[in-house]
Amino acid sequence: MLKYEAIAEDLRKQIEDGTLGQNERLPTVVELCHAYGVSKITIRRAMERLKKDGLVSSRRGSGTFVKRSASFEENPLVTGLNEHAEGFTAQHAKAGDAVSSEVYDFAVITPPAEVAELLGLSAEDFTYYHCRTRIANDLPIAIEYTYMSLALIPGLKLHHLYESVYRYLREEVGLKLGSFHRAIRAVPATEEEATRLKTEPGAPLLELEQVGYLDSGIPFEYSRTRNVGSRYVLNNITLA
Repeated sequence: MLKYEAIAEDLRKQIEDGTLGQNERLPTVVELCHAYGVSKITIRRAMERLKKDGLVSSRRGSGTFVKRSASFEENPLVTGLNEHAEGFTAQHAKAGDAVSSEVYDFAVITPPAEVAELLGLSAEDFTYYHCRTRIANDLPIAIEYTYMSLALIPGLKLHHLYESVYRYLREEVGLKLGSFHRAIRAVPATEEEATRLKTEPGAPLLELEQVGYLDSGIPFEYSRTRNVGSRYVLNNITLA
């Protein structure tokens, strides 16, 4: 194992066992150089590995911080690069599919306590909430339940939900999306979901629960996306 890999692994263990807590600032590069007896280049390579793995993020002028972890990240099933980070619209556009949405709910609300905690919000903060089905070639593929921080995302309108929300965030708001931390599980379709997804009640759905982070490490989105199992394939690349 190379030196930078060993250092990254040691810091990873400290993050996982709580020695380095959520939102805690890591020692400076100079401090880590002294602690591990290596060069700045080695420490920076170790930091890049941790960033790539979604464990830390750098804030200009402030340092490197442990990302706020979602409760479902203790045993992650998927890590690395995944096309789902592009969003439904971009993913299906590559395949030449005709993409559309049907929106059922769109409101500004006080989120549930567990969602507020994952987004780093107080009891007085608000989020957008929307529920919509995503459709490819007239066939409903998934239903999304999404909360987004109101303070971070100005001007989200109903018409954006019929298009690509991530494109709006990137191109119009100017946000840099960093990483998505996910848990994946199989769940049965409720009667309402079965109607909206044109499947049977109890049919298997592949649920992706995720917290999305900006490049700065700040969480901006919490969502649950339930995909019809027979119409969805999760492609993933895990970095060695």
